[in-house]
Amino acid sequence: MSTAPSRLRKSALSIAMGLCLASLAAAPAFAQSATGAVAGRAAAGEQVTLVNTATGASRSVTVNSDGTYRIGQLPPGDYAMTAGTGAPVNVNVSLGGTTTVNLGSDGGVANLAAVEVVGSRVINRVDVRSTESATNVTREELARLPVDQSLGSVAMLAPGVVSSGASFGGLSFGGSSVAENAVYINGLNVTDPYRRQGFSSVPFAFYQEFQVKTGGYSAEFGRSTGGVINAVTRSGGNEFHAGVELTFEPSAWASDKEDHFHSDGTVDERSYTSRDYNSFLKANLWASGPIVKDKLFFFAMYEKRDSSPKDFDANVAFLTESSNDFWGAKFDWRINDDHLVELLAFSDKADSATDVYFYTWAAGSLDRLKGDSISNSGGDNWSLTYTGHFTDNFVAKAMYGVNKRSAVNSSTQDPDCSIVTRSSNYTARFGAETTPEGCHPTDGSFNSRYDKREAMRLDFEWTLGSHLLRFGMDHETLDSDSLTLYPGDGVSYQAQAATAGASLNGTTIPAGTTAIIDARRYITGTPVTTEMQAFYVEDNWNVTPNLLLSLGLRADKFHNKYSTGVTFASADFGDMIAPRLGFSWDINGDGTTKLFGNAGRYYLPLTNKLADYFAGTTDEHTYYVLNGWTAANHPVAGTYLLPILGQQIGPVNDDGNVSPPEDFRTAVARDLKMVFQDEYILGFQQAINPEWSWGVNATYREVTRAVEDVRINNVTGCPWYSGDFPVINPGETTTLWCPDTQDWVTFDNSEEGYKALGSGALTGYKKPKRTYKALEFQLDRAWDDKWTFNASYLWSKSEGNIEGPVNSDTGYADTNLVQFYDHPAVNERYGVLFNDSRHQIKLRGSFKLNEMWSFGATLSTRSGGPITAFGVRWPNDNRGFGPGEFSGGGSGWLCVANCSSINRELVFTERGAFGRMPWVTNVGANVTWTLPVEGVDLKARFSVFNLLNSQTVVNVHTRYESTAGTRMPYFGEGTGWQSPRYMQLVVTYNY
Repeated sequence: MSTAPSRLRKSALSIAMGLCLASLAAAPAFAQSATGAVAGRAAAGEQVTLVNTATGASRSVTVNSDGTYRIGQLPPGDYAMTAGTGAPVNVNVSLGGTTTVNLGSDGGVANLAAVEVVGSRVINRVDVRSTESATNVTREELARLPVDQSLGSVAMLAPGVVSSGASFGGLSFGGSSVAENAVYINGLNVTDPYRRQGFSSVPFAFYQEFQVKTGGYSAEFGRSTGGVINAVTRSGGNEFHAGVELTFEPSAWASDKEDHFHSDGTVDERSYTSRDYNSFLKANLWASGPIVKDKLFFFAMYEKRDSSPKDFDANVAFLTESSNDFWGAKFDWRINDDHLVELLAFSDKADSATDVYFYTWAAGSLDRLKGDSISNSGGDNWSLTYTGHFTDNFVAKAMYGVNKRSAVNSSTQDPDCSIVTRSSNYTARFGAETTPEGCHPTDGSFNSRYDKREAMRLDFEWTLGSHLLRFGMDHETLDSDSLTLYPGDGVSYQAQAATAGASLNGTTIPAGTTAIIDARRYITGTPVTTEMQAFYVEDNWNVTPNLLLSLGLRADKFHNKYSTGVTFASADFGDMIAPRLGFSWDINGDGTTKLFGNAGRYYLPLTNKLADYFAGTTDEHTYYVLNGWTAANHPVAGTYLLPILGQQIGPVNDDGNVSPPEDFRTAVARDLKMVFQDEYILGFQQAINPEWSWGVNATYREVTRAVEDVRINNVTGCPWYSGDFPVINPGETTTLWCPDTQDWVTFDNSEEGYKALGSGALTGYKKPKRTYKALEFQLDRAWDDKWTFNASYLWSKSEGNIEGPVNSDTGYADTNLVQFYDHPAVNERYGVLFNDSRHQIKLRGSFKLNEMWSFGATLSTRSGGPITAFGVRWPNDNRGFGPGEFSGGGSGWLCVANCSSINRELVFTERGAFGRMPWVTNVGANVTWTLPVEGVDLKARFSVFNLLNSQTVVNVHTRYESTAGTRMPYFGEGTGWQSPRYMQLVVTYNY
């Protein structure tokens, strides 16, 4: 006879995922992981039925003759499960996973040794159907932890995910660069198609569950060699619910940023920061429920956000007001138990206006208004998804969606005011500015970009005995339309000191000249379209009841073109074949111990930015003698000075112009191949007891190909290539069109392609390579309605001669257009890379004291990245690099003697030769108060982020020399730091 506790365990089943060795324990994803599944063993021939407790939707299958069953394509949520005449069992279906429920002859749960019972909840400790690495997090879990309200903060809970110290920000997954990730919301790809470095912004409260994929993801996922952030939004059910959430972040609750100074006492380039502050408030209203009971449901949300950042620098202050709203809705139409239609729609449009003032730091006085700066972003988004269960064994899913983004920076003074600036040598000679020069408030260009993605997907699941066949296709059309130009008359005027008789622009500077004007005209941007398709097929085969094999294959293609229809680059299905292989072995057959592994290839297509750049850029400099200044007046900016242009010095310098290729066969290699990464993971997981589990896994990733613009100035048999930058695969054989011979020319660019200036030495480019090796340990204690704890340690090593499609060392963010192959010197060094965080420790936990008070804490600490020096010369070569961080990468050779000659004496430095940055530590803590009144859901959560107020340096100056032998004064000094401590109060009321 069963005991009462035993009966309770069997009747109170709710499978929840809870962060149990999350990076090891997630299950294979289905249809971009917007759904989940339930599978297991039961008596052959019995009927297994799942009923969604919120919507009443029902799904049933008959247990196979071998005693196995599976129900797929289930919306995440709570279900009541019955088998035969057994009592109902509560099951929770998690995002992107398969919940394993083995049932005994009485219909109760049979795999009790592998689960933990918490009240009416039972949690699987080891997911024996998983072959990938992922971390799942629910809204309920996040409510117990001090995690800021952003997707990035959620992603950083996963081992191997760190916030990049790059000047352009972003997340690094498994040693990859920030431009290799993908983000999905309800299966809709919302990743930035232009640079692949951002994604659409959705309020935290709009989400239901998150999945952070760090490796080994299935064949339906592609176009990523980093990681995937996957999320689903909340939905409505048969009961009406509503709520309000208020978030407060007053500036008084934040610590001051530190002012940063160079070693010589001068203030850092970003100027002062100690007086900057920001107050943030948002109010969120939501409601959900039935429109037609059991048939049609809704979830709707409106959020109002007010932010007022203030930035005070030495001479100027920026006072911003940003009052934006978000709206979003999800509709679910259950046509019947076999057919479901879902509509998601949201708008993340945002605008901000900044008043720019003159400011005197010493006096702390806000002086007269200069003008304004306006920023616009976001767009309208929607997706429509259909799921059909045509038989017990065959499911189809179709999705169509549109994702829009924008990024516009302007000023209301753009039509009236040109940019007028001065160089440092002009100030050194003539003194500091007194009357304002120019009337533009920011001296910045007008920038606009509008992106649109149209996405279509078809996914199918077909169960055939011990085989689950999954196959499908997707199609995405990515449109980007960008424009950059200078305001006013389209010219930027810079005053520079000059010396009469010196040479400038091929002409002698006229007698009596002490200053000149560099008038620069710069225009770039064009409409670009990329069409991408993919097919995949995967067989999840239960070879035995304890051994699962996942055999997958994916094929991608893309076509990158201009609005005129002219092709920039393309790749066919045969060029991007990606096999995936995984296994999971339930060693003891009881779901307590698992050995798993996977191997796969992942491709990364080109971004729209690359084609946009090659469409042409106007970058012209015209030089004039400066004949003084004349006063003018603007209704907002007041009195200002304009330069008086004198005699023109030489012709217009159009060396910077990039004309569209007359023949794109000279700009893009005929045999261009796409970047791919091979990945191998082997892991082990074990449930110590129903509460505790541990695991370990090892990961190896390798990239051996790049797609970049490469300096080619010498090709045997084709003199036409004298200084061009075609897009090729560096370090490989290349075929380009030769206009001289009107034929194709093939050469090995690892042997030739570059001719040194001065010596005439011929050489080629090193083959790119990036490797990532990692060993990860995790220990997890599941939530039992009292406390939970998770600890992870990751040892990793990221090394090579290329970071990825961006360059964080020098802060160059244009994807596929970095300086790695502007010169052979840039990529000849193989060693530790920018994203090499050798040690990472992450702890998180929460504790419930009583029904009123609970507490949470997080700690993450990682070792700092390497410091690498970039010089400006290469042996036997007079062609150099500019002195700025963004000036063409740099060389590992540093000059120590005879530096003005081609025979200069150089010493070679490895990557990371100048040590490492300090450890970066972040501690968070929160306390939650819950009103102890039954039937009233009122909570207040107070969180402190960066509790220790660590403002550690996360990036440094890497340019070692300005000219050969002349050391830059600030090499190795900071350029980026952690954000200071801040506090947040979130008050929620739900009913």
